[in-house]
Amino acid sequence: MNNKILIVDDEIEILKLLETVLKKEGFNNVYTAKTLKEGLAEFNRVKPELVILDIMLPDGDGYEICKDIRSKSNVPILFLSAKTEELDKILGFAIGGDDYITKPFSPKEVAFRVKAHLRRVNYNNENLNENNTEEKIIKFGPYVLNESRAELIKNGKTIELTAKELKILSLLAHNQNQIISKEKLWDKVWGEDYFGFDNTIMVHIRKLREKIEEDSSNPKYILTVRGLGYKLSVKED
Repeated sequence: MNNKILIVDDEIEILKLLETVLKKEGFNNVYTAKTLKEGLAEFNRVKPELVILDIMLPDGDGYEICKDIRSKSNVPILFLSAKTEELDKILGFAIGGDDYITKPFSPKEVAFRVKAHLRRVNYNNENLNENNTEEKIIKFGPYVLNESRAELIKNGKTIELTAKELKILSLLAHNQNQIISKEKLWDKVWGEDYFGFDNTIMVHIRKLREKIEEDSSNPKYILTVRGLGYKLSVKED
């Protein structure tokens, strides 16, 4: 497989272990870094299709790398950390992470998660290439969501969205005024079975509201339907 994968971890044993396992699974382009500075430099040099990040690094943390990557790329980011608290996981998802794996971990499981994320990326890219002659545009209120270009525009100005925020908004926009359950939201956006990750969903919804609502504490568009899920409320002409 030609996908380039970057692993950032300060433990040399883990770097070697993951590199060995991934290469056995057919990933021949695996790059490694041991610090935040090295990680950012390697990302800009290699331009990988997927990144595995440790959170605790000698000169900073993986959250900083994630924020930097998310400012310019939507590549899948998998956190790999000894921090097992729910708040740590929520923060990882909130700043743009796509997965969170706790140490100690199964190297084989990491490899399969990597494959799953890359499979989804490749599938989405294939669909985009098949439909690149027509732009997918959805309008609601003063907003224009261009799915083909992965951008949200209001009055001619682009609003920056993370990959997860874009997926959530796209799902809601395709089902305007319809309730989307938390289970369906998790399945479509995260691509995994739902195990009650309410806080993770709430964090992403809150951040999305902060970007599109005039008053995020009193939303007009993204509404919570208590006990059922969420919906994008749009007044029909």
